[in-house]
Amino acid sequence: MTSVCRRWLSEEAPARRLAVVRILVGAYAVVFIILRSFHWLDTARLPLRRFQPVGVLAWLDAPLSAGLVGALAVIAFALAVAFAMGWRFAIVAPAFALLLLVLTTHGNSWGQVLHTENLLVLHVIILAFSPADHAYAVGRATRADPAPSHDYGWALRVMTLVVVVAYVIAGLAKLRNGGMEWLTGDVLRNQVAHDNLLKIQLGDFHSPVGAWLVQFGWLFPPMAIASVLVELGAPVVLLGRRWRTAWVSAAWAFHVGVLAIMAILFSYQLAGVAFACMLPVERLADRVTAWRSRASTSSARTARRPGPG
Repeated sequence: MTSVCRRWLSEEAPARRLAVVRILVGAYAVVFIILRSFHWLDTARLPLRRFQPVGVLAWLDAPLSAGLVGALAVIAFALAVAFAMGWRFAIVAPAFALLLLVLTTHGNSWGQVLHTENLLVLHVIILAFSPADHAYAVGRATRADPAPSHDYGWALRVMTLVVVVAYVIAGLAKLRNGGMEWLTGDVLRNQVAHDNLLKIQLGDFHSPVGAWLVQFGWLFPPMAIASVLVELGAPVVLLGRRWRTAWVSAAWAFHVGVLAIMAILFSYQLAGVAFACMLPVERLADRVTAWRSRASTSSARTARRPGPG
């Protein structure tokens, strides 16, 4: 297993793959900031007694003002766009990573820690200190496609390890908190019932599918076992491309199931961006390039075609 890990960690990757991951993560971050800013502003207006600083902001005695949070969100949006474009990446990327960390931490310092944001923030931090702007970057001189290198692979490997660790921790937490009863499906069934009932009582959006399924107890043991297998099985991505692809498919399906029965949206995972670091996503850019080339050729032929008469 040690040799497998060493070989996996030393894998080379093309600059285009790292750049496409940067674009995908950056584009997701742009949308995330737009949508999340409303929550950040709302929490900043809560009563002071609700403020319980955590993480890198644990030293704060008082929350940031709503005006300052709004200004930081605007700056973060601009930096996210520049991050995705790869513009002045060496300066923009670390600044964006720090600001995103501050904003998400401040938003989580009001009594509810949203772990769904962790992967995005950690991925941005890792990319910020990588050469992710060596391809498809605005303002950078065009050069020949760099040869695949460990310099472009290490960030993708670290991002993958972060995903693996996050899922393994989630699986262990299920077994620690639910014990063997989790595997029997009782804990999961009760959790689905409680979550949907609470949302109904609060007038929040709930899952009618989950509320209907709780009457069928026999469904929950296989679902509970499958969820633990997906989470604890995350390290199989170290074994090679086929294992990696199979696990990504299973993890994505797992989150579809969570959305269907509990109305809990893990958008970073469902969008596929959380898993982009594991896949040959440069093929997306190759297809776009090929399509543009064909479109350009077709336009040129049309322009050269003689008109009537």
